[in-house]
Amino acid sequence: MTSTNQANSSHNDAEVALIVGGGPGVSSSCARLFASQGMKVAVAARTPDKPVLQTLQAEHKVNLYACDASDPQSVAALFESVTADLGRPRLVVHNIDGRTVDIFRKEITEADTSLVADVLRNSAFSAFLVGQQAAISMLAGDAPEGDQHRGTIIFTNASAAFKGYPKSGAFAMSSHAKAGLAQSMARELMPKGIHVAHVPIDTAIGWTQEDGSRWHRLAGTAVDDNMSDPSYIADTYLHLHRQHRSTWTFEMVVRPWVETW
Repeated sequence: MTSTNQANSSHNDAEVALIVGGGPGVSSSCARLFASQGMKVAVAARTPDKPVLQTLQAEHKVNLYACDASDPQSVAALFESVTADLGRPRLVVHNIDGRTVDIFRKEITEADTSLVADVLRNSAFSAFLVGQQAAISMLAGDAPEGDQHRGTIIFTNASAAFKGYPKSGAFAMSSHAKAGLAQSMARELMPKGIHVAHVPIDTAIGWTQEDGSRWHRLAGTAVDDNMSDPSYIADTYLHLHRQHRSTWTFEMVVRPWVETW
């Protein structure tokens, strides 16, 4: 696990947010929003030298870390490095769905078993590893004075968490597993002051292009807000983190107004 962070290593009172999974959609939108709110933001990805992540670092002072989220030692090292550099994360977002082009839309009789195992490792198992380390870190730290909220863990998921589509066995299995993990963690950790939230996104996510349009690699260009805008998903995540503990939301399904469900 290596760090390419540029932040001053001295800790202050700013909250630390860690986003695991780096891309141009939800992760980048969360990083920009959290940084604009005065948080110290870390983004972890297998390849932190992606142009979109380098831009986040240059324009928003986001700290970048290389991490294989499916590897226990790499995830443990990530949390150690972020804590040493910035402080203990109070907001952790797991934003990896694990699916690959070669396993998606494959009939059950055609699915490559090694690729199925990869999907499970990259999605549900990585969610477990990140959730475990987040819980260890948050429980070890002191809650803010006058507040029993030790931190927030958010799991991004898909509608496959509820329904297994045809030719999508590996993804349905991993999404169901991630949903079960989130529910179990919420029941265990919320009474200890850690807010766990599960956010299935039931639509394509159209991230903004240079010309201002929103686009998804399979669904094409967004028309009349028929895809979710990742900047508003980020708003939702920040809202979840700031909820009062008397009204903590566990599960929030996000879909655009015209989505059929």
